[in-house]
Amino acid sequence: MELLIALVLIAIITVLMFSGLRLGSRAWEGVEAAGDRVSDLRVARNFIERTLRQTQPRSLVVDGVELPVFAGDAERVELVAPLSEHVGIPGLYVIRLGLEDAGTHPRLVLARWLLHPETLEGGNDWPAWEPLMEASKVFDDASPLDRDVASGAYGRTVLLPEVQDFSLAYFGIAEGEQDPGWLDDWVEQPRLPLKVRLVLTTPRQGWPATVIELPGGAQAAYGGVGVGSGPPEPQGARAPVAPPAPAGTRAPGRGRVPPGD
Repeated sequence: MELLIALVLIAIITVLMFSGLRLGSRAWEGVEAAGDRVSDLRVARNFIERTLRQTQPRSLVVDGVELPVFAGDAERVELVAPLSEHVGIPGLYVIRLGLEDAGTHPRLVLARWLLHPETLEGGNDWPAWEPLMEASKVFDDASPLDRDVASGAYGRTVLLPEVQDFSLAYFGIAEGEQDPGWLDDWVEQPRLPLKVRLVLTTPRQGWPATVIELPGGAQAAYGGVGVGSGPPEPQGARAPVAPPAPAGTRAPGRGRVPPGD
């Protein structure tokens, strides 16, 4: 009888131990999943903030007309900024950020073109660059995501697979105005904005809005003067030295080249 009682107690203790282990394992998995979600959002936000802080005032000639590359509205933005060798070819890139349909929640996608005429003209494996506001969609390319072509000169990457809220606003002196203010879009402006306000959250993770200062906005575009003193005419930006043409490019058709001096 005593042996039977002891065996029953041992069985109960064993069941409790395994139940505790399963509970602990599930709790740990939940913590890891939550940590991954927070990490994904943090990485995406850090990349966007760092890229905006490195924005450079650049223009491209499209069909004989010189247009500033920087453009954006409440849900998308395009700019020129440097990227490292981790993307394939180090140098200046035209970077486009925007939402793309992906079922219940849209995803945040980045497309990039090396700032080189042959890359901007497109090739057999990647689309030609078009000014952001002229494109019918943020991304006309329907090819697979997370890929690099033309030796890394072009790529499309998912920054966040699920987005709850992505919005942008622009602070600066719009053409024809004397004082700066917040605007929902910044299109065909000769100057960079002074600041960009970013809101980016996921269905499971919120984050406070962030205001990012663009270093080129106050100095390169406004000549370093005080915001309230009335900016001078914007200074023209020199085109970067073109790197060697990436492999697999095709001969230019429509003009998309940095303007000459």
